[in-house]
Amino acid sequence: MNLPKAVLLDRDGVINFDSPDYILAPEQWEAIPGSVEAIGRLTKAGIPVAICSNQSGLGRGMMNEELFHAIHAKMLLAIEEAGGMLNHSAYCPHKPEDRCSCRKPLPGLINEALNALNVDAKDAIMIGDSTRDIEAARAAGVDSMLVQSGYGSAEVILQKSIAINPDIKAFADLSSAVDSLLGEH
Repeated sequence: MNLPKAVLLDRDGVINFDSPDYILAPEQWEAIPGSVEAIGRLTKAGIPVAICSNQSGLGRGMMNEELFHAIHAKMLLAIEEAGGMLNHSAYCPHKPEDRCSCRKPLPGLINEALNALNVDAKDAIMIGDSTRDIEAARAAGVDSMLVQSGYGSAEVILQKSIAINPDIKAFADLSSAVDSLLGEH
């Protein structure tokens, strides 16, 4: 596999532990072991990294912009301490019923990140933990990988993801997926 020219990541369930009750404060944000280091390895390899994440807690009024930015700052600090950086962050603040064009499984966030990074869809890969991520990648023409570190039944999510992308590769977590991308497995 050739190295991608950009890696697009979902946030919750890929970089940090997810919760069915949302991540609503900085103290609730906890990196999945190895995830920020994996972003550091991508940065060291010269591969730009972007986040493409639904954050409906904003639109639902469960958190304000200040808390959202504090959570993001905590994540950025952890990534920087591991030698990594984010080249772009694309977030959808809308509720599902808002019917926006950016909320995954629609490709808006992925297209935003590709444009910001000036990378063609065929040269990028999306790494996510849900079928929404895989559907959004497919809609944008981006290849995808599945990590099984989010919440929900990993086997059910894998089977649904295979129905969307029959060639999808699944990994335990972001660190394992990046190992594969960089040929370190």
